[in-house]
Amino acid sequence: MKLYVAEKPSLGRAIAEVLPGPLQRRDGFIVAANGDHISWCIGHLLEQAEPHLYNAEYKSWRMQHLPIVPEQWKLTPKKQTKQQLSVLRKLVADAKVLVHAGDPDREGQLLVDQLFAYLKVSKTRRVAIERVLINDMNPAAVQRALQDARRNTEFAALSSSALARARADWLYGLNMTRAYTIQGRKVGYDGVLSVGRVQTPVLGLVVRRCEEIDHFVSKPFYEVIAHLQTEKGELFTAIWQPSEACEPYMDDNGRVLVKGLAENVVKRIADKPATVTRLDKKNKKQRQPLPYSLSALQIDASRRYNLSAQDTLSVCQSLYEKYKLITYPRSDCRYLPREQYKQAGAVLDAIKTNESTLQGGVEGADRSIKSAAWDDKKVGAHHAIIPTLRKLNSNSLSTREQQVYGLVARQYLVQFYPQHEYIDTRAEIEIEKGLFVASSKQVTVVGWKTLYEVAKDKADKADKGETAANKLPALKKGQSLHCNKGELVEKNTTPPPYFTDATLLAAMTGIARYVKDADIRKILKETDGLGTEATRAGIIELLFRRGFLERKGKQIHATAAGTGLIKALPDQATLPDMTAQWESVLEKISQRETAFGDFMQPLEVQLRTLITQSEATGLSSLKGVKAVRGKVFKKKAFSKKKRSGKKKVTKKKVTKQKKNQR
Repeated sequence: MKLYVAEKPSLGRAIAEVLPGPLQRRDGFIVAANGDHISWCIGHLLEQAEPHLYNAEYKSWRMQHLPIVPEQWKLTPKKQTKQQLSVLRKLVADAKVLVHAGDPDREGQLLVDQLFAYLKVSKTRRVAIERVLINDMNPAAVQRALQDARRNTEFAALSSSALARARADWLYGLNMTRAYTIQGRKVGYDGVLSVGRVQTPVLGLVVRRCEEIDHFVSKPFYEVIAHLQTEKGELFTAIWQPSEACEPYMDDNGRVLVKGLAENVVKRIADKPATVTRLDKKNKKQRQPLPYSLSALQIDASRRYNLSAQDTLSVCQSLYEKYKLITYPRSDCRYLPREQYKQAGAVLDAIKTNESTLQGGVEGADRSIKSAAWDDKKVGAHHAIIPTLRKLNSNSLSTREQQVYGLVARQYLVQFYPQHEYIDTRAEIEIEKGLFVASSKQVTVVGWKTLYEVAKDKADKADKGETAANKLPALKKGQSLHCNKGELVEKNTTPPPYFTDATLLAAMTGIARYVKDADIRKILKETDGLGTEATRAGIIELLFRRGFLERKGKQIHATAAGTGLIKALPDQATLPDMTAQWESVLEKISQRETAFGDFMQPLEVQLRTLITQSEATGLSSLKGVKAVRGKVFKKKAFSKKKRSGKKKVTKKKVTKQKKNQR
């Protein structure tokens, strides 16, 4: 018999629905009429073994044990899913053909591959395993995926890359967390000081932003506005552009800091002639915004509905698994395969049924338009998040589900509206040898922006960078004007804003802009940034659970514990550079350009150096800081001998570490 192994029960059921019926539903699997069996994992059935399973002494957190580096890696079954593992053990043993139906990403590839390896599937059988990539749980999409099955061996390098990252995260997170927690205890901090390749640089971003705000000193700066008039009496304004001679009186952002300089310009230009020295007029087009990746959706959901990243991910999983209203949500792609365009009409009809606020938008759509979103070259293992063909009464959805579905639906619908078009005008004007600039934007085709209610949707307005334009009269080069007066505008520099859920997610995805090193920045631009679509929400929430971050309204602040940890760690642990270096090598592993061992061996050397550094570092920044919300260690957790000389007493259960510290 043929056995399909899906990553989740919902996908297993979706596969079964397209196989011959009637279906026989059993405990942990389904049997189709043709004899095919469909079963599933429940996420990860296996996890990295706890350190004490390698050596019982590792139950105690001691510096002399570090770094802990397993010689032979072990996986252990998760207690809560042991029954499903037993079901799969028997089915895999009986199957003649195995089909890998894990999620179409790096982690999904490894998850099912590890299951087959743990169940000791022979090398001969492993070579024959088939792989199906399912992005959309609607029957037509699942049927196509089953028909396009490939050899699982084609994805061996992807699995190897995922394994390298998982083991490296375990090694780095476990050893660094133990080292700094032990050192923290020496200065009285009795919480877990968790350290991870991704979580710690994210914490570093917030800590540095908070410190920048705390130490910020506002300074006044000055602008000069020229009030101009044409021969016909038409009025408009232009802004002074300081020359190079003014640089000694300006800051790094080109703002004039000396009031007297600006006042002098105001006096010089009052009641003076002016001339248009240059006029640039360009017809511009703005493409439709691409459909969502998970991070892009989380950012918009936070801005518009104040949903946390985890809230949005949970809602997406419900819309995908329970209602089948959207495609695979943990996608990092914003493009669609050309083949999907054939279903566009049916998807639009589903949106019209499912989202009442977009019914008019669907009716006004031009279904012949094919935006830049459909591009096979830019689609990887999975495509952008879009609505499916399924129609469902929206009353079945919760408020949050309706909100998130509406965002996904609108982002798809805009692909069938014309591009936004406008005339961009920039005029350079000379007044008393000084340069002034006036600009305007005149919309000629509203296009896809008709779907965005700018007055009500401030988040979208800000996202598109729209501001009230200075309406210009018809000008031409060489035209004479008159400056009626100059106006001095005094402003004050402001600190950067605190991070919010939306801006912290945006920072994680666009982490390259926070990096100074050009080579590191280039690598990060070509990768997913910090974390993955599937892990970012969890990483942010972990920092809150550990007591390193706290919310004040929408703002995210670092706590004393979070700040103290960042100050105690070496810079390389708090910056995103390590992620860039890892991702560069991991990508080469997935492309078969380098070997697994070439990544792991240098990491072990680096760990030994970092552990030594932790011992030499006094965690004075955490002295007197109390653990917030994080679990607290009792002294017995560190297995000190009783004074009587009897056996060591250990805490029954030390607070568990995250298996894959990121």
